[in-house]
Amino acid sequence: MTDNRPLAGLRVVEMGQLLAGPFAGTILGYFGAEVIKVEPPTGDPIRQWREVKDGNSLWYYSLARNKKSVTLDLKAERGRELAFDLLTKADIVIENFRPGAMESWGLGPEDIKAHNPGIIYARISGYGQDGPFSEKPGYASVTEGYGGFRYINGEPGKPPVRPNISLGDTLAAIHAALGVAFAIIERTKSGEGQIVDVALYESIFNVLEGIVPEFDGAGVIREPSGTTITGIVPTNTYTCKDGKHVVIGGNGDSIYKRLMTEAGREDMANDPELAHNPGRVVHQEAIDKALADWCATNNSRDIIDRLEAVRVPVGPIYDVEDMMADPHYQARGMFETVEINGQPLKIPAILPKLSKTPGRTDWPGDVIGSHNDEVLGELLGLDTAERSALRDQGVTS
Repeated sequence: MTDNRPLAGLRVVEMGQLLAGPFAGTILGYFGAEVIKVEPPTGDPIRQWREVKDGNSLWYYSLARNKKSVTLDLKAERGRELAFDLLTKADIVIENFRPGAMESWGLGPEDIKAHNPGIIYARISGYGQDGPFSEKPGYASVTEGYGGFRYINGEPGKPPVRPNISLGDTLAAIHAALGVAFAIIERTKSGEGQIVDVALYESIFNVLEGIVPEFDGAGVIREPSGTTITGIVPTNTYTCKDGKHVVIGGNGDSIYKRLMTEAGREDMANDPELAHNPGRVVHQEAIDKALADWCATNNSRDIIDRLEAVRVPVGPIYDVEDMMADPHYQARGMFETVEINGQPLKIPAILPKLSKTPGRTDWPGDVIGSHNDEVLGELLGLDTAERSALRDQGVTS
């Protein structure tokens, strides 16, 4: 069957480990690219992160879906030679080592471009490939602070908080996949590849909305605001009678009026001073108190049903168990089932949804070196004896 996914026919060599580089590869592989994951003979360390079952991380089955695992020891000269041969046969490289590491192995973009001028070389690092901080180690935890994200999160006057996911890594991966898509389009015009330089802190910086012009033009520093958002009223999280929380977004002018009417506060709904957002910002405390009092006397399901009936944006705060039981998630195909050692395992779909050429999961993350024979043998031309010798030498597994 012909693969009609948008990236079918393109070969990606993923040289990264952990999250930022590998998730970029996951996105490209989901939409049809052949992704060859190069990992050390002991495997990507993320194989042992978080919940491990039967010797492998459950997360890894999702993160490494559609990838061909090839093991190469890049500290060994022969391992580097084989990696070089592999990169010269690729359309796209993804790497998230520290800047300069690939060059030190003779695998940098200029090394590969001399033999493969169409190579698109995506590089993910903490601070980018140049600049005074380029060589600093930069995990997402640190770059989320440096990129401005942590400053605006949390309660005023308290230490900034971190969401319980590695957001900087994931955002960097999405930026890398986007940059690769742009470079693919440009290559159809010029025939040449280019470097896609993604910094974790810049991926965070790219989602900071109006923070820069607000400071430069008005001297305003956006501060943390707890469960609200600065300058938009009302939008907040409220505790209901049953102890559950609801999020209400009533900041559109007509929506605000319907919200306050349903909440039994016709006085606020019809107050001309509160008809538009600037006036509501001035009276945010009073509006939030009125909504908090209303929610506190009603169960969350009642609040949601009543507000949805008058078309006010409202919703619960879900954990993963809630998501997996929700009919809308199911109807939208947000979960896919793969088989691991004869047992079903649900993993998340990868977005966005394409109507004509949707992505899909062909297989879950496989065992270490599962595609060594295919890639080293069929693609790179090593015979059985050569591959056996490499295993004996510890260059592969």
